[in-house]
Amino acid sequence: MTTVQQLLDEKGHDVWSIGPDESVYDAIQKMATKDAGSLVVMEDDEPIGIFTERHYARDVVLKGKSSPTTPVRDIMTTHVICAQPGQTVEECMAVMTENRVRHLPVLVDSRLVGLVSIGDLVKSIIADQKFTIEQLVHFIRS
Repeated sequence: MTTVQQLLDEKGHDVWSIGPDESVYDAIQKMATKDAGSLVVMEDDEPIGIFTERHYARDVVLKGKSSPTTPVRDIMTTHVICAQPGQTVEECMAVMTENRVRHLPVLVDSRLVGLVSIGDLVKSIIADQKFTIEQLVHFIRS
């Protein structure tokens, strides 16, 4: 089973973040520049929230708020569910499904070392299944 550490080693440890008092406009601009769907909200080197495109669409646009004047703090998710590098992809998938989240910051001793998304997990599971199928086909043909 693939672990979060193996997944991060493959995809990279880059995490894009923003401060809670920065504007939603700054967050959206950063996400566009980095081609990211989420940002970890950091304060004093600790993750205190998650900001996603979904937050922008539902809590700013649909509620008629102004992106340049609304701080990220006002609309971010504050209940941050995190993963550990030793957890398996399957464990993280279960956590995401149970908690209805799409991003898990990865922490080691309260230090942010990466971020995994539901897409990362699905991609990993598909790759593992493809490998298993190839091995079975090779076994059957032998």
